[in-house]
Amino acid sequence: MAGSDWNPNAYAKFADLRLQPALDLLFRIGDLPDGPVYDLGCGSGAVGPVLKNRFRGHRLIGVDASPAMLDKARATKAYDQLIEQDAALWRPDLPPALIFSNATLHWLDDHETLLPDLAGFLTPGGTLAVQVPHQNRAPSHRLWHELVDQLYPGRFDPGASPGILDPVDYHHILSPLGHFSLWETEYYQVLAASDDGHPVRQFTSSTFARPVLDTLNAQEAANLGRHYDDVMETIYPRAADGTVLFPFRRLFFTLDI
Repeated sequence: MAGSDWNPNAYAKFADLRLQPALDLLFRIGDLPDGPVYDLGCGSGAVGPVLKNRFRGHRLIGVDASPAMLDKARATKAYDQLIEQDAALWRPDLPPALIFSNATLHWLDDHETLLPDLAGFLTPGGTLAVQVPHQNRAPSHRLWHELVDQLYPGRFDPGASPGILDPVDYHHILSPLGHFSLWETEYYQVLAASDDGHPVRQFTSSTFARPVLDTLNAQEAANLGRHYDDVMETIYPRAADGTVLFPFRRLFFTLDI
């Protein structure tokens, strides 16, 4: 995805909430054949130590397009190798035993081709394990697009925003290729109080809203943020202590070939 590099510190503000879905996906994976484990879209490497421990004896390789995130991943010392590359262009050197992708593939287009390609890289008996946010229709995400269109019409192209297919489409694409499991979880996340905008803005501005904010200058981004905060106060009201209960839906699937 073109635009500014990721901000690891902003992303890490909610590290525990972002890690839980990765752990839930991880523990749905069974035994693996010989071969490397790839963390595709490894980001800051938060799940790296857990992957390393869970799949002892497998070479662990992280792939990410963000130099800033890879610097953080390197500091975990969990990875045997880190590769700076766009996940859409990545090709493994050796057939993977596991391609693990947590909160990455929704940034990429053409899942109808991408996912069978990823499955085709696997060694026999290997696994593709994926988690993607399924939140684009929720107010927390939809309002970024609606408000930027109202305030700065024509500036942002919604086609540049992340997205996923309907669950039934993933079933049709992947179930003929092996043993396919598909499920969805809604996490009721408690966001900490914030003195710098609504907590939901703090959560979404470092991820989903990045393509929107990249089209604006600093003053415009601040103005959009103020309007977004006003709406969030109504839709996701703060508790007396300033915290916010923020439901967040995620889609998971695994494919064993």
